[in-house]
Amino acid sequence: MYGTAGLLSILWFMKTLNLKQFLINFCRCGIAGWCLEVMFTSVDSIMAGDWRLMGRTSLIMFPIYGMGALLGPISSMMDSWLSDLPGFEEASRERISPLALAIRHGLLFMVMIFIAEYVTGIWLTGAGICPWDYSRWPDNVDGVIRLNFAPLWFFTGLLFERITKSKSRS
Repeated sequence: MYGTAGLLSILWFMKTLNLKQFLINFCRCGIAGWCLEVMFTSVDSIMAGDWRLMGRTSLIMFPIYGMGALLGPISSMMDSWLSDLPGFEEASRERISPLALAIRHGLLFMVMIFIAEYVTGIWLTGAGICPWDYSRWPDNVDGVIRLNFAPLWFFTGLLFERITKSKSRS
């Protein structure tokens, strides 16, 4: 189905994924996601007229945000794959501008986060434990994603890439 190139990409991804570093990055993304959500819901409380800035999140969100640790390795795999395609030589890291690379990665991350949010949202809703419900918003999809969050997910993905690429102190 994926062919030799797809299989080689998967094997390369598995080889480059260091378990210890992945767990460190998983925790970094989980904590960063929690912090972002608390800040976002605090600002949201102002919109509701509550100036106490009471932010909130759920323990369930930690592993969901933690999966952001996969964004960096996936973007590296995508860059490697694109640089090997005929006609896409200009897509290699050496030839693409930092801004173009950030836009490409941000768009990729945004789509991946939407997919992850949708899949986990449907699964958690089916289990009766989904901590979010966007059904009252006009731009929702099945009550589990909001399309107007696209810019938020774009920049969150870039943040997760940044914090997972910083060197480990261990």
